Amino acid sequence: MATKSLASCIFCKIIKGEIPSFKLIETEKVYSFLDIGPLSKGHALIIPKYHAEKLHEVPDEYFADVLPAAKKIALALGAENYNLLQNNGRIAHQEVDHVHFHVIPKPTASDTEGLVVGWPAQKPSMDELKKLHEELLSKL
Repeated sequence: MATKSLASCIFCKIIKGEIPSFKLIETEKVYSFLDIGPLSKGHALIIPKYHAEKLHEVPDEYFADVLPAAKKIALALGAENYNLLQNNGRIAHQEVDHVHFHVIPKPTASDTEGLVVGWPAQKPSMDELKKLHEELLSKL
């Protein structure tokens, strides 16, 4: 399997062991560890062992272990409520330019721990949705 890394990338350095981490799960394709700036106790990261800034740049085979790792982490945490989050690009809140997934426990309904989300729902017309649907289907 081809791998790709970037010498200046903090996550690539963690994968290589050049920067210490609190490793949780490692497979041929992914590496997971505790976040050192957690939103809640047990907040973990899962990173493909292929350096790419955005999700669509990572070869599909590197995603095979992501959800099984997330599930194992959530179960180990005993998290009844949690978020699985993946951001692409600065304005979408991506801070590290290496694709990564967050497992973020949400222990209470408060805004003091865990992920806090605003959801600015829009109200497109059925015609707008139909047009978008047709456009997307033509590209899939």
